[in-house]
Amino acid sequence: MRITAVTCVKNEGPFLLEWIAYNRLIGVTDFLFYSNDCTDGTDALLDALAARGGVMHLPNPAKGRAYQMEALKDCAHQSIVQQADWLWIADVDEFLNIHVGDHTIPALIEACQNPQAISLSFQFFANGGVESFSDRPVIDQFTRCHNPDIWCGETAIEVKTLTRRDFPLGYYGAHRPFIRKGADVRPRWCDGGGRQVPQKFLVAANPRRIRKFPAKGARQLATLNHYALRALDSYLVKNDRGDVNRENRTFDDTYWRERNDPAWEDRSILRLLPALQAALDEMKSDPEIARLHADCVARHKARRDELLAQPAYQAMRAQLQKASPLPPQEEDMLLRLGLM
Repeated sequence: MRITAVTCVKNEGPFLLEWIAYNRLIGVTDFLFYSNDCTDGTDALLDALAARGGVMHLPNPAKGRAYQMEALKDCAHQSIVQQADWLWIADVDEFLNIHVGDHTIPALIEACQNPQAISLSFQFFANGGVESFSDRPVIDQFTRCHNPDIWCGETAIEVKTLTRRDFPLGYYGAHRPFIRKGADVRPRWCDGGGRQVPQKFLVAANPRRIRKFPAKGARQLATLNHYALRALDSYLVKNDRGDVNRENRTFDDTYWRERNDPAWEDRSILRLLPALQAALDEMKSDPEIARLHADCVARHKARRDELLAQPAYQAMRAQLQKASPLPPQEEDMLLRLGLM
């Protein structure tokens, strides 16, 4: 079975090897990376990995700022996607945590009785008080998350989707495929519990539910672990990576607080940690790969140091350090009830 993972990256160098090694462990056979405007060595590391096979690296074709959508439009024309049995579109901070069989994508597909698409619910992992970047597996550093069935007062949680080659495709979206107009059949499309997804989600009838549906019961077979925050210092570098100019603006910590809910502990993904560490050691046994990875790590740390020399980022770091551990919606509710 050929399974191709497609992702867009910008300055994700320190995290590439872990994501590739992990996805290979769960059954991904091929990777298509689109990169843009990298300054941390991401592109050089991807080129070296591509030279060794199994990885394809292309410049992002976007002419404006729609980087992800332009890349997804382009990927449909690439042979590495066209020849795949299944396509997995995800980001480098997202790890598919499969709870059945041998914990691989083929085992998940079998458990779901071979549907044409499987949409997996996000589970956002908190920062957990980790301040400094450490060059070791992300999945080992962060184990606290929100209640898997509820996020910020919402029972509907966003998804990412595995898509089979014969899906009646109109186009790929970042979170799910969209059915071709005029298609005369509805695909068998299930959630991470093996159940058929809600009809309104399937046909995208309700714009507010296009990317999500209720998570309760949708995690029996697999979960999508999302490490959007990572270490505090890496989060600052992530903010710098974006296009928003924060000069003379008040920093909004809402994104951080929404994803920094430590109410739940989930260590299930750690069953793959020994195999992941062995795979990483093997990748780094290649001197060039090890050197390029180390260069990405050094540039990541150097950029962190440059940012922390700026008053605006010093203030941002301080604000996040003292931010409430409660999501804004939960804190507002407690305040209204007079419980705070």
